[in-house]
Amino acid sequence: MTHKSITLKHLLIDQKKCIGLQYSTNKVLQALVDSLPNCTWSTEYGMFYLPNTKHNLELIFKTFHGVAWVNGNYFFSEKVINQDNPELNLERYRKRLPKKGFKPCPEEYLLKLELKRYSDNTVKNYVSCFEAFINHYYDEDPITLNEFDVRKYLQKLIQEKKSNSYINLSINSIKFYYEIVHGMPNRFYSIERPRKVKQLPNVLSKEEIVNIINSTNNIKHKCIVSLLYSSGLRRSELLNLLVTDIDSKRMVVKINNAKGNKDRISILSPSILKDLQSYYKAYRPKTYLFEGRPGTPYSASSVLSLLTAATEKAGIVKKVTPHMLRHSFATHLLENGTDIRHIQLLLGHSSTKTTEIYTHVANRSFMEIKDLLS
Repeated sequence: MTHKSITLKHLLIDQKKCIGLQYSTNKVLQALVDSLPNCTWSTEYGMFYLPNTKHNLELIFKTFHGVAWVNGNYFFSEKVINQDNPELNLERYRKRLPKKGFKPCPEEYLLKLELKRYSDNTVKNYVSCFEAFINHYYDEDPITLNEFDVRKYLQKLIQEKKSNSYINLSINSIKFYYEIVHGMPNRFYSIERPRKVKQLPNVLSKEEIVNIINSTNNIKHKCIVSLLYSSGLRRSELLNLLVTDIDSKRMVVKINNAKGNKDRISILSPSILKDLQSYYKAYRPKTYLFEGRPGTPYSASSVLSLLTAATEKAGIVKKVTPHMLRHSFATHLLENGTDIRHIQLLLGHSSTKTTEIYTHVANRSFMEIKDLLS
């Protein structure tokens, strides 16, 4: 069995697609590479290459058959990334009315997003960020832009004081166009990403949360705020809950296709169950637990609006977001002595390292420290 291997890479040289051949120094492999017609050395990429044609691709596999394993994992990238995600329908982007002086996202970009089956939220962010990029260079064909152009654009975002997460999203959306849509090499590997700012989560006290819940306008709003907190749900998870996801026999909430394409369950508070039963009798939701129009999920903006209104009514000055309720859920569980591994499962974190951030804001650990002034 051979241990020799040669890896195929996508290269763009003089605006022409080429097949790069990457391998460890070996006399046998070098002799076979030298036998390939029109095979040229690239100093820039440090590898041999030849024109990207069907004939040359077949020739490579034929030449190295039985001698070396041809690794095409980087070359053939047409596989679906997220099999469990629902199929996307991006007609909302295709059917937008043309705007003068605005370049919409190219069709090839949308097609590849559909093929890869990214989440709807990722698609929305990628399209928005990439359209901002190509409209910054409105008079240029995106395929002709280089690393210097990308750096200039990112510098502009920094000067506009865009957040680190937005800049990272912009880099990802641009890389997606060149590397995934056009199968080009990793052209932007040397572009430094902004470091993630490790901020501690903002949390509310139990009293503040009770006041907010009691300040909601109706039973529907009360259930929404209560579930966000008592089950530690993300806003998107709450909005995607079906009526059947409330399991009153096991006293759990089922969360399907959450972040990272994972299903999980969280706890259902007995007091919330009573409110949910009253809510169901009054509103009779058809499909989703919380609906805007019958059969359609409640909107994310409506959740934020009702939470803001209840916060103001409760006399709380600080800005409260749905995610702050999730942070508070985890922190209060930790303060009550719940094992961090259980909190990890309830939140749907892949690792306890993510969950450990709540140890920095939980009062329990600090209360055990002796008062130095006493």
